[in-house]
Amino acid sequence: MVKSIITGAAGFIGSHLVEALLKQGEEVIGIDEFNDYYNPALKRQNIAHLQNHPSFKLIEGDIQFLDLQTLLEDVDVVYHQAAQAGVRASWGPSFRAYTERNINATQVLLEAAKNAKNLKRLVFASTSSVYGNAETLPTQEEICPQPVSPYGITKLAAERLCRLYYKNFGVPFVALRYFTVYGPRQRPDMAFHKFFKAVLQNQTIPIYGDGEQTRDYTFVSDAIAANLAAATVPKAVGEIFNIGGGSRVVLTQVLDTMEEVVGKHIKRNHIEKAMGDARHTAADISKAREILGYQPQVSLKEGLTQEWYWVKSLHT
Repeated sequence: MVKSIITGAAGFIGSHLVEALLKQGEEVIGIDEFNDYYNPALKRQNIAHLQNHPSFKLIEGDIQFLDLQTLLEDVDVVYHQAAQAGVRASWGPSFRAYTERNINATQVLLEAAKNAKNLKRLVFASTSSVYGNAETLPTQEEICPQPVSPYGITKLAAERLCRLYYKNFGVPFVALRYFTVYGPRQRPDMAFHKFFKAVLQNQTIPIYGDGEQTRDYTFVSDAIAANLAAATVPKAVGEIFNIGGGSRVVLTQVLDTMEEVVGKHIKRNHIEKAMGDARHTAADISKAREILGYQPQVSLKEGLTQEWYWVKSLHT
């Protein structure tokens, strides 16, 4: 039986990954700190239905202070999803949380991984934020990263650490640069969750800037499929992959699609552009398609519909 560790197991993507691995018949150890970046009760709710699963064990704690050496002894795959997320919150005094949880925690995990005899793969959750305002769209993995937020800087540093440990100690890492993942269990500070909640409460949606910014939106089940492939495809070791939704969409178009999903007009209020937000993101996913067999399956409208039902169930 394959044994995996998922860090950030109770989070948005982590909890979906736990579910997918248990469905495949794997043994899963979940690690989560349940910090207060957003309401820990939401994270507990994400994995409540899995708590009594015979193949799942949840460890509560900070990665930096766990006995990782022992935990990793007979583990086949580590999915390192845990991170301090949020572009806008990474400025100012909260930056320390980003260096601790994105850089230091990753280094501690890599130190343990280099001595783990059975480890076949360490899949690192990276982000499109490492690109910043990319010079070319869609963006290929080879382009020079130029983060425009402190968050992006810390994620790039962690990704580079993974590569160092691969080059020097043979840690079999794969990095996945996620492009704006959405869907059920999305964090409450993320746009779609906020927008749908505002619709339910009949509030105006705040739009940063002119609304003409574009994003590559990736449904959560597609991100999970990418993780499962990254953990098993031999050619993936040592590689970095863009994981996008396959199409770049203007924010105003997204809101139009949301109106179709919710069946009513959405009130919009334009506010000042946010610091650290890239103007456009678009993933060139040809490398992931070729090596991982990655192919996004869920359209934006279908994905938004699923998230809308989930947000309604959460807030009504």
